[in-house]
Amino acid sequence: MEQRLGNTWRMTVNEKKFIESALESELRVDGRRPFDYRALTIKFGREDGSSEVQLGQTHIMSFVTSQLVQPYRDRPNEGTLSVFTEFSPMADPSFEAGRPSESAVELGRIIDRGLRESRAVDTESLCVVAGKWVWSIRIDLHILDNGGNLVDAANIAALAALLTFRRPECTLGGDDGQEVTLHPPEVREPLPLIVHHLPIAVTFAFIGDEHMVIDPTHHEEAVMGGRMSVTLNANGDVCAIQKAGGHGVMQSVVMQCLRIASVKAGDITSKIKTVVESYKTDRALRMVKRHAPINAVDVNESGGKAKQILEGQKLKSEECSVSQSDDMDVEQGRINKRTDKNRSFTGGPSSWDPYSEGVNTDELKATLASRGSVAVPMNLDNLGDTIRDETKSDEPLSDVNPVSSSTDSAGKEMATSKEKTLQDAVKPKNKRKKKKSSNTAAV
Repeated sequence: MEQRLGNTWRMTVNEKKFIESALESELRVDGRRPFDYRALTIKFGREDGSSEVQLGQTHIMSFVTSQLVQPYRDRPNEGTLSVFTEFSPMADPSFEAGRPSESAVELGRIIDRGLRESRAVDTESLCVVAGKWVWSIRIDLHILDNGGNLVDAANIAALAALLTFRRPECTLGGDDGQEVTLHPPEVREPLPLIVHHLPIAVTFAFIGDEHMVIDPTHHEEAVMGGRMSVTLNANGDVCAIQKAGGHGVMQSVVMQCLRIASVKAGDITSKIKTVVESYKTDRALRMVKRHAPINAVDVNESGGKAKQILEGQKLKSEECSVSQSDDMDVEQGRINKRTDKNRSFTGGPSSWDPYSEGVNTDELKATLASRGSVAVPMNLDNLGDTIRDETKSDEPLSDVNPVSSSTDSAGKEMATSKEKTLQDAVKPKNKRKKKKSSNTAAV
């Protein structure tokens, strides 16, 4: 206790008098009017149920979690809602690490009373199996920096986290219908909590005998004589009132505070709903699987521009078809060129070998010359024509050229001395004629 009092920040007498004298002129140390709030900033994390609120120099984070527990015996059909606070010495030197202090317990009770007693969260919708399983919602408040008025900042952080929290969906099965199955977010979309209204806490500080301010700072809390926190919704319904300190408050002052708090609650409610709707929109966009647009045209553009885009796409398609036709023409030209080349060979493709492409006389002569083969007394240039004429003609054996005998003998010598060539495939005409004549004689 002595260590905590030693770490507590204390103001001097001159600083206290300066704050009181400024309030007489309806001014505050930070330049605000007596009933003005500080700048409010609300942020959300990537996960559902996390929020971060900054009210002036006060910085608080809130996290909401859930789990299945057994209900209370007096309320078997209702879930539970609990609030836990964590005061870190980093936020204020007067905060102790470890066990919760009196201020931490008081803060948790104010937030819990405003939410549970007003029935802001539908606890009956948290029931899974009556008397056996219900959802327990837990709110954790972490104080990061104490700049004054922790009650209002913590209340806003808790509401923002509840509005963005989603619990897993569960189904009942089994033989008796009492078996609970939890579905992960990838299988089924989590379900949000049912929040009927938003109870907003508005804190008033009483300084001296006549001065009253709203949203006190850390300096003003050090000189105030009393404090009152009023929790109400945008409709003006009073949810809870917490009076702390020894300063007495008149009934007329309490009614005045309620009227001012009703206006402030409406403004804060609208801010919370705006940021929550923005968060839900961003979340829905993240859940959508996006694909790259293909040949998209904006219909809202002018007719001429849209027409140009369509014409450009049409030209691209025509160019693709022209390029394909050009490729086909080139391929057809290659085939025709190969066919013409084959036709220039002597004899063309052989009729007995479907895979043969013919004989090039120039290449054949060069090959025979390089090997030093014996000259064949045959005109190779007219070999193909001779073969074709022989197959068509039906003349008698007497018209055969006598040189064929010498050609036959030379061909035999080449077959014995050299490797077989394409000439071996050409059958001498004297043998074919003799065979034909022999067949005729036999008939």
